[in-house]
Amino acid sequence: MNLLVHGPAMIASHMPVSHPLKPGRADDAQSLITDPRNGWAELVTVVAPPMATDMDIARVHDLSYIAMVDRLSFPGAMGRVPSGEVKRFGFSSHGDNPPFPEMGSIARNVSGGVIHALQQVSTGNAKVAFVPSGGVNHHAMPATASGFGVFNDAAVGIAWARDRGMRVMYVDLDVHHGDGVEAMFASDPQVLTVSIHESTRYLFPGPPGGLANSIGTGPGTGFAVNIPMAPYSDDKTWMWAFEEIVPPLHGAFRPDITLVQCGADAYHADPLAHLLLTENVYVRVAERLRSISGGRLVATGGGGYDVEATPRIWASMFAAFSGLPVKSNWLHGPKSAPILDPGASSRVMDEAKGVVD
Repeated sequence: MNLLVHGPAMIASHMPVSHPLKPGRADDAQSLITDPRNGWAELVTVVAPPMATDMDIARVHDLSYIAMVDRLSFPGAMGRVPSGEVKRFGFSSHGDNPPFPEMGSIARNVSGGVIHALQQVSTGNAKVAFVPSGGVNHHAMPATASGFGVFNDAAVGIAWARDRGMRVMYVDLDVHHGDGVEAMFASDPQVLTVSIHESTRYLFPGPPGGLANSIGTGPGTGFAVNIPMAPYSDDKTWMWAFEEIVPPLHGAFRPDITLVQCGADAYHADPLAHLLLTENVYVRVAERLRSISGGRLVATGGGGYDVEATPRIWASMFAAFSGLPVKSNWLHGPKSAPILDPGASSRVMDEAKGVVD
């Protein structure tokens, strides 16, 4: 079974109009995936997930933070909570993380979606499960919102699987370093986190995290892997770095389950970053991840702020993960992006060789 975990209760539809995170991305991806004209929509099962429990969330988030999320989940709540408290937990009315109505329940539904996807794949009920509204919360920290993230759904799911004895490999394709997920498992050798992203020297969340020498702590040393890409890296350079590092790591770690964050903001037309990937590389990496995971994996959405391209990229990746034909009209962008920095390739290769060593 190929599973799409999505429903209206998972969409943050009350974000400010000016906010980069647009609620229609996941709905548009679902529309493409379930369109009868694609020739395989009948092979896809769509389910709305159960809500994650507070116990699920508390595996990775502080109870005081969970309580603050709930306090801020009502209209007008910002005016009733002291501004210092709001700021301490990472929220603000005009920043990356403005509170919005039903924030707590929506975030619980997204986290519940990732848990449900992991449960279905790990028990053999599904081969591939995709949660398009998930993944974008990968910056959320144990006690603070960050980078559009409220409850870190990927981390919630990983902790659920880990507590059931599974070894989990997390592969973060977002253009931004998956700092929240890494931080929550930095000392845990049962979880291998891999993030391939534009170098934090140039992009949020900033250094020192996300550089090649950030490798975990204590018993988890070596189980956090970062692959920083120079600005203007293209398909060839990005795919070279991926191939050099990710498949060998998967073979050495031998995870029980693989969770992939499918951020689409390394796309060349994305307004928030500087990498130059085309749609084609997203299909190639999805096919490669399907191969190394034996066709059994869970995927989430993530970043992706070109609202026309992101749903097409996610639908294409879902098809590739599932071994289904990718519709050619989903890949109508250029076959290659313009080369803006000829030196990017050599810098990335130097960094990647350092990671391999």
